[in-house]
This record gives sequence, structure tokens and C-alpha cells, in this order.
Amino acid sequence: MTITINAAFDSGNIVVDSIDGTAARLSIRKDRESDFFQWFHFRVACAVGDALELAITGLDASAYPDGWPGYAACASYDRDYWFRLDTSYDAKAGGGTLTIRHTAESPILYLAYFAPFSMERHHDLVASVAECEGVTYRSLGTSIEGQPIDCLEMGSGDTQVWLYARQHPGESMAEWWIEGALEKLTDPADPHARSLLKKCRFHIVPNMNPDGSCRGHLRTNFAGVNLNREWDNPTAERSPEVLCVLGAMDESGVDWAMDVHGDEAIPAVFLAGFEGIPSLKPEQLDQYKAFQTALAANTPDFQVALGYSESAPGKANLSMSTTQLAERFGAVSMTIEMPFKDNDDLPDPVAGWSPERSKLLAHACLATLDQML
Repeated sequence: MTITINAAFDSGNIVVDSIDGTAARLSIRKDRESDFFQWFHFRVACAVGDALELAITGLDASAYPDGWPGYAACASYDRDYWFRLDTSYDAKAGGGTLTIRHTAESPILYLAYFAPFSMERHHDLVASVAECEGVTYRSLGTSIEGQPIDCLEMGSGDTQVWLYARQHPGESMAEWWIEGALEKLTDPADPHARSLLKKCRFHIVPNMNPDGSCRGHLRTNFAGVNLNREWDNPTAERSPEVLCVLGAMDESGVDWAMDVHGDEAIPAVFLAGFEGIPSLKPEQLDQYKAFQTALAANTPDFQVALGYSESAPGKANLSMSTTQLAERFGAVSMTIEMPFKDNDDLPDPVAGWSPERSKLLAHACLATLDQML
């Protein structure tokens, strides 16, 4: 029997170059109007017992080639539980080839760069949380293709906290993090949530890039624009998603902010801050560093040894949200990065970094924020 491969669904992305029995040669479609590519998501129809060999080629030209060594592909039979497969990378073969091998245990197998967070799950999440007591829903605007930029608000305090995810749509762990944050904040028995909701007003945007998410993009919106390079001058034509969120932030002000992401290459969870902004205040930086230290104490899934290099004084890129919000509002803003691979300090050989760990990290971040405030 010859296998069949399909990606014509929400966040699907793969190009089938050839199939020979239970082996396939594949490649990844670029983001629309962009050269970025790395995200894949497809399904294989096969026979139980088939020895699948799936080779994704041309990856030396992908957005982050350093993301492939040491990476293991995510897979699921039921689209609920995701696990990692036997995966190898050869930089010298086929312009960089990732080979996935697996003996099929069911007639349909789904594979993805990370466990997907579908737009249907997004809408289920927004609808269910909007029904919770004390939660206000509003649409901040629409994407280029007309999808709503959903925002969930809660809390009666004066401290304005913004949590937002999936500026880069292929970083699906970011919306799993948001789901974990919303679960915690809407749990009436959770002591951290009860405390935070008295101190803060939360503004939570689960998905800033619904068009790219649905289209199976890695990094850009419908227009091929990287939203996290638009915060100094968003426009209705290029980046209406940023324009509407930043407009809402201007209305509320921002005291604390967290931009949630995934990193392709670094096998760890880490924060990136705003050290190089022109108007940096010592107390602003002290609060960020204190949060970082406290989070490391609160969860072994977070560390401070690995991460991005800090910007030189006055040299921060203000087109990025974390630096723009720190400069614009004097906020304690930060980017949290989770791995596509695994956390090497606390590895899980079966699941790697996972939706469940992303959600638990959100719990730890909120508990840390409660301590900080």
C-alpha cells in the first residue's frame, strides 16, 4: 500500500515532492509574501504496521537551520495527545534533510513542528472564558483577512497587565501558555488568581496573528509582515493586528506585559527584556531582573544561563513589542521564549517540551507576578 499525505486543513503546511510506498520526500511551503519557512503540519494515511520514512528536504534555507539538530518531530493519532518521534537531521543531504521514522500504530498519523493550537480551539477557548464570571470580552479589531483580534479582560485592580501571544503564528506553544494562564485566572479557588485579580486589570490577547495561524505560517501575517517588527509604526495596510492592540494599550496604559513566543534553536525556557531602551529607569530594570530571579526559583523549567544577548545602552530595537512597551509606557515588559526542542535541564524523552508544560509555565509566571506585586 502507498501512503497518502495531506495538509489541506487549519494550520496545515507541507509540499509532497514524491511518495514511494511508505517513504516520502517532502518540503515546507514558505509564508505568503515572505521567505520564512519552518512550520510544518500534515497527516499521513497509511496501514497499521507501515514503516514510515518521511524526509523533509531543503531545510538549510529555512528560517532557523540551527533549530533542526537535536529536534524531534511531534506526532499524534488523536490530535489530543502529542509525542515525539525518532528524528534525525543531515545538513549535507538534500540541502538539509530532516528524516522522521515511525512504525504506524493507527491508519492516520498527524505530524507537526509543535503541537498545533487550532483556530477552532482558539474560538472554543475565547467562548468558554468569555462566559466566566468577571470576564469581559471585546474585539480590538480585525486581521487583514477579517478575523477578530480577541481580547479577554478581567480583574479590578489598578495595575495594567497585558499578556499576548502568537505574533509569530508557528509558535503554537505560546497559545498553549495563554490557555494555561486563562485556566488559572478563571479558577475561583486559585489563591494566586484571587490575589492577582484584586491587584490587576488583565488584558489577554490569545492570538495576534490568526491569518498566519490558519495558513500554516511560521512568522508572518497575510501580507508577509513580521508583526514583532511593527510596533514603532504599525499601519492598517501592513499590520492592523498590531495597530489595534497598541491602540488599546494606549487607552489602558501598560504596567506589566508579557509577549509569549517559542525559540527554534535554544533548548531552554528564558526571558528577553528591554535593557537597551533610551529611557531605561533603574527601578524598571530592577523589577524585570527580580521577576526573572523569582521565576527561576518557582519552576525548574525556567533558567537564566541561556538566552539572547542584551542590547547595548540606547540601542534597543523599538520595532519589537517588549522594547516599545518599556519605552512607551515605562512598563516592565518581557518576552518569554519556550523551546521547540526540549528543556535540556529537565528533558522529557517522550513528549519533549509540550502543551502541558507550556500551560504549567504560565501558572508559574502568574504566581511569580503575584509575589512581585
